[in-house]
Amino acid sequence: MDWTGQVYADIPTVASRVFIDAPPERVWRYVSDIRVMPRLSSELQEVEWLDGATGPGIGHRFTGRSAHPSLGQWETVSTVVEWEAPRRFCWAVGDPAVPTSKWRFTLHGEADGTVLEQWAQMGPAPSGLSVAIEAMPDKEQKIVFVRLREFESGIKANLAAIKDLAEAGS
Repeated sequence: MDWTGQVYADIPTVASRVFIDAPPERVWRYVSDIRVMPRLSSELQEVEWLDGATGPGIGHRFTGRSAHPSLGQWETVSTVVEWEAPRRFCWAVGDPAVPTSKWRFTLHGEADGTVLEQWAQMGPAPSGLSVAIEAMPDKEQKIVFVRLREFESGIKANLAAIKDLAEAGS
């Protein structure tokens, strides 16, 4: 696990990476198609482009519908804040200037393949996690740690699934 920060106010992050035996352009097909993520995620259930967008680009927005056993169901609007094909795709959840979280994929060509990293940041804006922290402020560090571990687990599962898809060429 590669994460920093002790508490939510520190805007903690988590990241993981994997080497994929496929060129960046092939990996990019899966990373840049938001419809792939609900197939890979245990939390993200559905996504849909908004405002007539049919794919990512700076400022393009999409809705995400998620569910978690402890947090319930929720819907968010995300905005693409970084887009450089086939290298970087980043979106901010909520207000792009002060998001509840940010998520990013970064691709680097290496040898005969691609190093794919997925990164996530919690905050700085309040989120569903903030309710739990406000109810139990003495347990903030543990609450954040548990959620970061969930993020990490999800990220590793995403990376493994993208690796399988890209290496199979499907």
